[in-house]
Amino acid sequence: MPRVPGKVERAARQLLDAAGVTKPPVPVEKLVAAEGIRLAFDSIGGQDVSGMLYRRGAVTVMVVNQDHHRHRQRFTIAHELGHHRLHDADAYLDGTATLRFRDGTSAAGTDREEREANSFGAALLMPADWVRDNFMSLVTARRGVDEDTAVARLAHQFDVSEQAMRFRLVNLGLIDPT
Repeated sequence: MPRVPGKVERAARQLLDAAGVTKPPVPVEKLVAAEGIRLAFDSIGGQDVSGMLYRRGAVTVMVVNQDHHRHRQRFTIAHELGHHRLHDADAYLDGTATLRFRDGTSAAGTDREEREANSFGAALLMPADWVRDNFMSLVTARRGVDEDTAVARLAHQFDVSEQAMRFRLVNLGLIDPT
């Protein structure tokens, strides 16, 4: 029985639908541009900071760590889009601007807004119905495809890391956690 999508899944789907994105891989940089956000890649915070979202009035700038792997950059962009779509500003610079970082706190998933942004990122890059359909097609059409091979093929198709795809498949109840 399919699960009813929650707020975060619906928000990600609305962004995809508005942009006319119907298949993987999701063009996250185009979604950022469609949202009117300026996107920049730079060396920020060493390996500890993946990205940040800066808002001041009508101006929004997203900076992504250029030193990270492309898959991590894609997830960071999707994560920051989640903050942009789901959350009001929470940190203020000079009382009028906001700044959000994707760092160790985000990865740990201890903050509600960070968990939501992580979930949004996963739902945006790997929409539940697309993952389910492609997973079922893969495992039924190619008997003998083991779990690791299925994860690798789906990760390639969705242009995400195998770790991210495995996590999404577990969260969707398609594979057991290992």
